[in-house]
Amino acid sequence: MKKRIFIAINLPEDIKNKLVARREEWADLPVRFTKKNSLHLTIIFIGYVADDEMFDICRKVKEIARAYQSFSLNFSRICLGPPARIATPARHADLPEMQSLQAGASHAGWQSVAGGPGKAPRLIWLEGERNEPLFHLTQILEAAIFPGGFDSGDSPGAGGGGKEFIPHITLARIRQMDWRNLPQKPVINQQFSVEVKVESIEVMESNLQRGGDEYAVLESAELGRQG
Repeated sequence: MKKRIFIAINLPEDIKNKLVARREEWADLPVRFTKKNSLHLTIIFIGYVADDEMFDICRKVKEIARAYQSFSLNFSRICLGPPARIATPARHADLPEMQSLQAGASHAGWQSVAGGPGKAPRLIWLEGERNEPLFHLTQILEAAIFPGGFDSGDSPGAGGGGKEFIPHITLARIRQMDWRNLPQKPVINQQFSVEVKVESIEVMESNLQRGGDEYAVLESAELGRQG
């Protein structure tokens, strides 16, 4: 049976705890919260692969990780998403949190209305800052995993009409019909400054479930680890 896999950065336990505590403010909203152990940053969605392909991808990811040094990601606020203009990392469209991220984002600023004019937001997320080490790591991984290439317009920060990928972590998914029926739409735009030290990347399996996706680590590749 094929596995549905992607590459991600997982969060330290203390940051997960802080995010879970903060989201209690929105417990009455029509949303489905991401389970604590499922909080992560997706960097490349791969899709369904057979076991031999999975093993090959895990091998490539470990080789690349050994040659890449650890780095830090900075996150700055919790808000509704996606903004009217934000880019999707290449091949991420099949992940639930990525299905709406098909426009491009201006690094100079955000549209004031999440989802764009007339569109309801789909997510509550932790928004990060553009990060060059992450961008370059993603490029290297994409080149190794997809040697045939893909539309450069879909690649994070690759030009594509001025698009770029802004790191984000999905905290909750909005129940669209219930959200539209709210008499007054909530404003969610809170500072939440946190630095995430990235010391490993993981090949993850996604199992689609009615109560929310379940994720499992298939391979953890430590950055800069030799031997």
